[in-house]
Amino acid sequence: MTSALPETRVITTSPLLDERSLSRLRWGCRRGLLENDLFIERFFARHETTLTVRQAKGLDDLMDLSDNDLLDLFLQRKQPSELEAVNASTVEAREVLALLIVPAAPGLASV
Repeated sequence: MTSALPETRVITTSPLLDERSLSRLRWGCRRGLLENDLFIERFFARHETTLTVRQAKGLDDLMDLSDNDLLDLFLQRKQPSELEAVNASTVEAREVLALLIVPAAPGLASV
């Protein structure tokens, strides 16, 4: 006899990033294109106090992209699967990308 137990999901949470790691990540996220820096600075302004180790890995994956590929993702001209770089398609990178691409309020310019 089999029992029909409800499916349970184990949700693992990633620890928050410590201050030193956050500082190093922020330094490593500086880019050559001002437009990329604006997206990244907005991300840090919104999320730095709640940034997890998992999200830091995703952001680090995105920083391995060229400036032009990164900007294409930010502006949604391309999807991660369209890029040759595998780093753009990691689960963590996609999670962070969703946080980075926040629609602008109506009437405001993006970026």
